Amino acid sequence: MTAQDTTVVAEKPKKTRQFFPMKATMLSAALPGFGQIYNRKYWKIPLVYAGFGALGYSVVFNATNYNKFIKGYQDFTDNILQTDSYLKLIRGMARSSYDPVLYSTPIPTDVATNAQWVKDGLLRQVDYFKKYRDLSIIGIGAWYLVSILDANVDASLSDYDISENINLTFAPVQVPCYYFTGVGMSVILRINF
Repeated sequence: MTAQDTTVVAEKPKKTRQFFPMKATMLSAALPGFGQIYNRKYWKIPLVYAGFGALGYSVVFNATNYNKFIKGYQDFTDNILQTDSYLKLIRGMARSSYDPVLYSTPIPTDVATNAQWVKDGLLRQVDYFKKYRDLSIIGIGAWYLVSILDANVDASLSDYDISENINLTFAPVQVPCYYFTGVGMSVILRINF
């Protein structure tokens, strides 16, 4: 075999698909998850919708309980015997020990005290569920923005060159303490030029 018989086969450069961050952002803004589909990160789609599902469930749960407790508070303070939705919300107490509607004008002192305690408890629950309902709605908006940001960052970093010159390792390390030796983790970053 002579030098003329050898042929050099050049490797074809790996063809990579270029992702456009603006397109990924707009697709994700139009419908959450479309940016992840565009970036071919299909495993992120269930995470996006699981977040929306959990936050949506939280909104419904807190709104339902808010409506239940606000109705109970209104029924408790209206002095009408027939409106008694609060009875389902108050457990462990006999109605005669806290309900001023059952008594004539001179209400016993212990009933008035218990009635104020029940009223305050109902208001605390109303405030609690209103707060978390509102936070859950804000959370939906924040999760929407996070899914858009994820699509944008993923498309921006799709052609990022991960060089062999960068090495990140984790190693266990002993941490000396006063009376004993603790265990920890160290992160070692090596950059070879």
